[in-house]
Order: sequence, then structure tokens, then C-alpha cells
Amino acid sequence: MTRTQQPQRRSRKEQRLEARVTPELKRLIERAATLRGTTVTEFVVASAQEAATNTIKDFEVLHLREEAREVFVNAVLNPPAPNDAARAAAERYKKQMGL
Repeated sequence: MTRTQQPQRRSRKEQRLEARVTPELKRLIERAATLRGTTVTEFVVASAQEAATNTIKDFEVLHLREEAREVFVNAVLNPPAPNDAARAAAERYKKQMGL
């Protein structure tokens, strides 16, 4: 192996998941795995990872939207007093618009 080539490091799979399913569901999963060209384990792990990622993303997006809504409503109901820069910008706008 040359210096520029690095050995690929695989993460150790130290944890195990187990699930009991009906024979029908097992056949369905096996068929889907076959169609994808993967093993049942690879199919189940990839599917679970995708579902977990989507669930977390959906929760976080919903949570952030709720926080953003609260910040927006609070800003509308309790606007901060304009600072010097905002007052100067308003004056420039009035002059440019002839107001």
C-alpha cells in the first residue's frame, strides 16, 4: 500500500436490534430487500435509519416553526423602539420620497 492510500476504516457494529414480525411482514421485507439487491439486514437498517432521520427532521422543523412564530408574534405585539440607524434610514427614505 502506498503512502497516499489509506486503509478504509469501517465503524464497528456493536449494537444489535431485534424485532418480531409476522410471517407475512417478513416475506414482504425479504421481497423488498431482494428487489433492492440487498440483504434483509441492510434493507431493514437502511429503512429504519431513513425513518428515524425523517422523524427527527419533522419534529425539529415543527419545533423551530413554533419558536419562529412566537418570536414573530412577540415582535409584532411588542416592537422595539427604533435605534439611531433606523431613524436615520427613515429620514433618508422620507427625503428620497419627498414626504
